[in-house]
Amino acid sequence: MFVVGLTGGIGSGKTAATDFLAQQGITIVDADLASRIVVEPGQPALKRIADHFGEHVLTGDGALDRRALREIVFADADALKVLEGITHPAIGEELKRQIAASQSAYTVLVSPLLLETSQKTLVDRILVIDAPAELQVKRAMERDHVPEEQVAAIIKAQMERTKRLDQADDVVENHGSLQALHEQLTSLHQRYLEMANAL
Repeated sequence: MFVVGLTGGIGSGKTAATDFLAQQGITIVDADLASRIVVEPGQPALKRIADHFGEHVLTGDGALDRRALREIVFADADALKVLEGITHPAIGEELKRQIAASQSAYTVLVSPLLLETSQKTLVDRILVIDAPAELQVKRAMERDHVPEEQVAAIIKAQMERTKRLDQADDVVENHGSLQALHEQLTSLHQRYLEMANAL
């Protein structure tokens, strides 16, 4: 299976890009969704989180209380490492499972942390959706209804734009219209089909 890893900073247009590729019949494997699946009630990772951090990180119905957990790990770097040690392997296994189940010509793995984690070992090619920082901030503020400082903090916490671009095999510049984005993706889609067929 030929797998394209798609990433980009907050507000760069990852969702717009994957929506378009999904319309072309391509399976999209979403790391954010996988990260939610692995902590659903009944999942081993959720039990390990509760065992380590305490039952107070669960809601009354046994689901993960994300806010309670977030407050712990944002205040304590060691706690964050423990959490990542529990969730990252589980997410990796879930991503592998979804990729193996894909029936499309190639598969796209979309992940904001693709380049920061071992997820990059699951892909054959890296596509970065790029946008100028001021546009990222504007889009994220409009989408998530959050203040500029919060978006700026997220951008600061993410991999530097230049480092992300250095690791890209392909870059889509998403600072114009949706049509301009789709035109760039159309030609990449054709290339990926050819690469997948050549395997």
